[in-house]
Amino acid sequence: MPPPLDCGGKAAARSGLINADVNADAAPTIELRGIDKWFGAVHANRDVTLSVGAGSIHGIVGENGAGKSTLMGILYGYYQPDRGEILVRGRPAVIKSPQDALAAGIGMVHQHFMLVEPFTVLENVVLGVEGGFRLGAGMNRARAELARLGREYHLEVDPDARVADLGVGHRQRVEILKALYRGADLLILDEPTAVLTPQEADHLFRILASLRNEGKTVLLITHKLREIRDATDVVTVMRQGSVVATLPTADTTPEQLAELMVGRKVLLRVDKTASRPGEPVLEVKDLVVEDGLGVARVKGVGFTLRRGEIVGVAGVAGNGQSELLEALAGIRPVKSGQIRLKAGALSDAAARSPKRLRRLGLAHVPEDRHRMGLVIPFAARESAILGYHDESTYNGPIRLHRSAVASSFERQVAEYDIRPGNGVLPTSAFSGGNQQKIVLARELDRNPDLLLIGQPTRGVDIGAIEFIHRRLVALRDAGKALLLVSVELDEILALADRILVMHDGRLVGDVARAEASERTLGLMMAGLPATSN
Repeated sequence: MPPPLDCGGKAAARSGLINADVNADAAPTIELRGIDKWFGAVHANRDVTLSVGAGSIHGIVGENGAGKSTLMGILYGYYQPDRGEILVRGRPAVIKSPQDALAAGIGMVHQHFMLVEPFTVLENVVLGVEGGFRLGAGMNRARAELARLGREYHLEVDPDARVADLGVGHRQRVEILKALYRGADLLILDEPTAVLTPQEADHLFRILASLRNEGKTVLLITHKLREIRDATDVVTVMRQGSVVATLPTADTTPEQLAELMVGRKVLLRVDKTASRPGEPVLEVKDLVVEDGLGVARVKGVGFTLRRGEIVGVAGVAGNGQSELLEALAGIRPVKSGQIRLKAGALSDAAARSPKRLRRLGLAHVPEDRHRMGLVIPFAARESAILGYHDESTYNGPIRLHRSAVASSFERQVAEYDIRPGNGVLPTSAFSGGNQQKIVLARELDRNPDLLLIGQPTRGVDIGAIEFIHRRLVALRDAGKALLLVSVELDEILALADRILVMHDGRLVGDVARAEASERTLGLMMAGLPATSN
């Protein structure tokens, strides 16, 4: 394993943004030496040694299960290492809780924001560190400090705004302000762009560069190789609990990083020919869908999906894509509008039941495989027939034909490279990528005419992403129609032949792939004209 490198490498020199004087003589902000962590029989971290230089943005990448989250959990006090030591600015530190981490100047911005939505920005920032009995005086000091931090780090946000009224980009600023207000010199960001538009992500990276310029240190955990290339100075790659490389980012390529992560060469682009759309399979007109509180989430949406094409639905999470997909799959009731499947009208709730839709050739891979796609305690081979378990192949007069269930799963294991191949194991024993393969195998086995697929590679390793993308393109080339919902704009651009953009429950764009760019789609996702500057 190559030794960890100082953060004043080529990437830093290229950017010109790192204060060389800060890095030249200062001890690393964080050093992890020989960290080992076991969870039962699982060796999550294996002799991990990592050095993070002051005033740098240090990226950590790796597949699911590579040990990134466990390592960050140790650094932030969620877990205790079984072996090894942590040094903070050159001195040994024992971090037994997040409070200890904050006391050591370590802050963490979680992927899922830890904010109290009815509270104001100011109230969220001071929560837990209000400053004694004289709350008013403490709040006034906090307001002044918040204004200073906002100016200094380009994190301006209205301190009196309710968090519930803020967009996701501003909520993330509040999380960063919380950490800075508590004195963090090192910020850990876990998948920080998962819910951001491309423009919001670019603004976040400008904020991180500003933090770095002021001598702060950033640890960026992400699975997006482009972000590693764009935002970091140094990148550490983890695989199977170990550090396999630490390199100046400028000296790497996406292909090299992917190979280090997976242990083999990975095709990062999607190979596909131009689509040849055929007859309509799905026709939607003036569709309105409400949530459980009667609030319209899909507002007058209409489009046509044809054989031999993949239509992507792009949008920031929470803009109606999920409700649209669930309504088309028969899971969520329709308030009004028309849906036609293979020229047949789905005129009422009975016609739109999931069971009937499956018989008409519709298959659905839900966005949340745990909540809707699988029963985690079930044996994997039982999860692999959910929704189809009443078919005569599996269902006898009294009980399931277990030999048929086992045989079906064995075939899917071979065809979809599901690991491990033991169908008796509970579904929970499979990694996220292999759980996703179980759902895909189940739905594609029926050779559907229409596939509705939500977040096809959410939480999935790079190797499994490559496999899933190939299967989806093969389905399109076989003359099937696919409606793809993904918050990953790169995935939409790679797979879709045509892109629908949703904002606030409405379709605000229908763009041919050849005419789409990340910038124009990002503007539409934010509800802005595609020609905005």
